[in-house]
Amino acid sequence: MTEHRDLETRIAMGRGDLPADLVLKGGQVFDLVTGEMLTGDVAIAGETIVGTGAQYDGTHEIDVSGRVLVPGFIDTHLHIESSLITPLEFDRCVTPRGVTTAICDPHEIANVIGSEGIRYFQTASEHTLMDVRVQLSSCVPSTEMETAGARLDAEDIAALRGHASGIGLAEFMNYPGVIHRDPVAMDKLRLFEGGHIDGHCPLLSGRDLNAYVAAGIRTEHEATSAAEAKEKLQKGMRVLIREGSVSKDLHALQPLLTERTAPYMCLCTDDRNPLDIAEHGHLDYMIRTLIALGTPALAAYRAASLSAAEAFGLKDRGLIAPGLRADIVVLDSLESCRATMVFCAGRLANAEAFGERDTVPIVGRNSVKAPTVAPADFRASGNREQTDVIGILEGKILTEHLTETIAITDGDKRPDPKRDLVRIAVIERHGKNGNIATGFVRGFGMKSGAIASTVCHDHHNIACVGVDYADMALASNRLSALEGGFVVVQDGVVLAELALPVAGLMSLDPFESVQDQLGALRDAAKTLGVILEEPFLQLAFLALPVIPALKITDRGMVDVNKFEIIS
Repeated sequence: MTEHRDLETRIAMGRGDLPADLVLKGGQVFDLVTGEMLTGDVAIAGETIVGTGAQYDGTHEIDVSGRVLVPGFIDTHLHIESSLITPLEFDRCVTPRGVTTAICDPHEIANVIGSEGIRYFQTASEHTLMDVRVQLSSCVPSTEMETAGARLDAEDIAALRGHASGIGLAEFMNYPGVIHRDPVAMDKLRLFEGGHIDGHCPLLSGRDLNAYVAAGIRTEHEATSAAEAKEKLQKGMRVLIREGSVSKDLHALQPLLTERTAPYMCLCTDDRNPLDIAEHGHLDYMIRTLIALGTPALAAYRAASLSAAEAFGLKDRGLIAPGLRADIVVLDSLESCRATMVFCAGRLANAEAFGERDTVPIVGRNSVKAPTVAPADFRASGNREQTDVIGILEGKILTEHLTETIAITDGDKRPDPKRDLVRIAVIERHGKNGNIATGFVRGFGMKSGAIASTVCHDHHNIACVGVDYADMALASNRLSALEGGFVVVQDGVVLAELALPVAGLMSLDPFESVQDQLGALRDAAKTLGVILEEPFLQLAFLALPVIPALKITDRGMVDVNKFEIIS
């Protein structure tokens, strides 16, 4: 790791009385305060920038002539588990794209194995090149309507405080619990009263939003329209523009991001997989897309770094300026936002740096304890032909509540591919009760076969969709053998699969291998007729606990507007 320099040495190197440890020579620094391009070298002492706007000598010097230097990017809200790779692999995958700080919520692994999962992320943060900040998961389980693998009460969260990676409490998804003063929610909020609490309140407005913000919740990443985001800004929240693999809100919120609003807006990915990262990018993709859509470069880069640092109280970063952490991205141009070099706390992000890290003991093995299922388990009971159906809105985690007439044949409502009515099932996999619930979903376009996954927000039971019960059974049972993952089945044959043995959420393979396997899974899903670009993550979000329509849990289909089981 980069050597930490003492106070006197930093001052001497900043004044030029001693050669700096590293000097970046000949580039232009994009100043996020004035919007100007500054000439002069950037001098670094250990982990810290000590000089800009002047000429310096260094023990090591790198010529960055013709390049633009910007502060390292800060992803203000993400679940690293959704990258399907371990934190160290995520670091190797994303840091070279300019992300030097990631503020993560290990909510997914916590819902499988509890405190052990959060401690795993805290330990991993001690070994990553980027600065991984680990928020403490607030909602484990997310609601009482589902069966998760663990439970974290206020005293459990309190026991996790004090790690160097901590900032505060992660997204408070149970917004009904906040606005109706649920005692369990109140206990957790009191732990962090006066500190940082992340928000999660899709479509909340008016007095309910006032009540939510009055709880001390200061950030929000669930806005899906400019009007929603504007109201949240007006209530004093910092709005995080999200562009994940399923939830794609950048285009909707882009008109709101201006030089006037940029100090109060940030960027985040929430859930983004390695295939999207490889094909499109990460925060770098968001920045160049915003600029291409007409956002001023100053606003885009402020949101990506300075505004993010200030929103989360990270006072040591966000600018290329003396005294701040040497998180620096070297670009060909502001518009292209393609990193040619990335420095994290003064350390060049290259193969050597990633190769020198210690490994972190893996947790969450053998977490899939689901019952063996048979084709008959996927039959849909009920004596009403009027049937509730989940309607997918591609590119959103929001769903529609649809109603369709489905005939009952031999006591079963069969899938109807001609009408795009596909069976969806959730199978409890934590060894708690063995529940199996079924329903219908529209939007996959599936004509045959089945797909199944243990990535199922936020309880992470097995989610399966299909039109053939035998294929659904094979796909679901195969996940137990894999210790979790993704499976595509057609006519009794496994077409593609990806093992995710770390809590049923993350692979032990390098990210390049995971990219290849995800590509094969996507191609296999298309042979079933699936029309969604991200079918597995879309499937995962059909179980998300607070979306304004229907969700499917291991206890049945739930109307989340009324918070009650309806089938």
